[in-house]
Amino acid sequence: MEVRNNTYTLKNCSYIVNFDEVIENKNIVIQDGRIKDIADYVEGDEIDCKDFVVIPGLVNAHTHTPMVVLRGYYDDAELNEWLNKMWEFERNFDKELMKLGSEISILEMLLNGTTAFVDMYFNPEDVKELAEKYKVRANAGYTFLDFLFDPHEIDKKQRGLKPTEYFQPIINVHSLYAVEEKTLKLVKQLKEELKQRIHIHVSETRREIYEIKKRTGLFPVEYLNKLELLENSQLVHLGWVASWEIELLKNSSVTYCPTSNMKLATGGAFPLKELIEKTNVTLGTDGAASNNSLDLFREMKIGVLLQRQMYWNVEIKAYHLLKLSTFNGYKLLGIDGGYIDKGKVADLVLLDKKRLYPLKKDRLISNIVYLATGDFVKGVIVNGYIHWRKELETLLEEKVKKLQEMLNS
Repeated sequence: MEVRNNTYTLKNCSYIVNFDEVIENKNIVIQDGRIKDIADYVEGDEIDCKDFVVIPGLVNAHTHTPMVVLRGYYDDAELNEWLNKMWEFERNFDKELMKLGSEISILEMLLNGTTAFVDMYFNPEDVKELAEKYKVRANAGYTFLDFLFDPHEIDKKQRGLKPTEYFQPIINVHSLYAVEEKTLKLVKQLKEELKQRIHIHVSETRREIYEIKKRTGLFPVEYLNKLELLENSQLVHLGWVASWEIELLKNSSVTYCPTSNMKLATGGAFPLKELIEKTNVTLGTDGAASNNSLDLFREMKIGVLLQRQMYWNVEIKAYHLLKLSTFNGYKLLGIDGGYIDKGKVADLVLLDKKRLYPLKKDRLISNIVYLATGDFVKGVIVNGYIHWRKELETLLEEKVKKLQEMLNS
């Protein structure tokens, strides 16, 4: 429904839910892609919202969109063995198939309430094109990975990658163990010149911290700090971050990927409570080859439960994970959203209230985090543009059919 450049009202919203408040029976007035007001009046076109619970859009802060093609490809291996299998496939990954994988992932994420995502792969121009096509917010960039790509060629390509309305370039670095120090120095120069965020896997396994310590004399976060690569960077996984490294992350963002970490048996513990006191923490599914879902509702639930299992306490609550997925995600992107309030971007998720039962104001955040899945999503609004579930399902069905044909040919 193309209404972005018009004023319209989500009328009689049953509940409007932020991570820290629940508002009952109000209208949301949307104009030019932003929330004009939360009020009792109606302006412009009317959309009946009485059957919906409205939450801010979800941000998948770390994924690899083409890897939906590799879903189920090699499920039962620890990270290093699994990575070698992935890289073996990726050396000859067909470009058309790669783009189709990104397209399917984007449709899946929209269906699951994701309004923005951060991608690490090798086809950012495809992601840029698809972000504009489907009106979803995307961050992506070329990936520094020394044994697959010449870092100077990646540097050159990254400089040619330009932003659009829905797309912002970032600098992807696979990991410290996959690039040499001279590549990291090139990355630092690129970051300073382009003013773009670095997005990197860090301290994912015990093996990684041993390797980096042996090579550099420092733990991974310490090493990045020495190279002056921490400020305004995004560090993903951090299951083996040392307690004294946490203080170094105060000007960074970090991303928690609980399902992927468990699936790949990376061990360790993401210290969520300590990190949220020091820095901006976000949530990611990782790719469909290591999750295998792109559903942030599932990820929120698992994210809470894993913390409680590891720490033997209930200090992490449902609202923490809702905040990671919404408000903190938009903070990472540098966009004034992730919260339903006057002046914020109109990135919203419409949930089927009939499935959130018992439907009680004081249980809503609990039901959203512990009960809901992406199947509860009836519609998604990005920048004022409405995607209805049935339309997305039809598009996804067409693309999955094409994927099956390509894989079977």
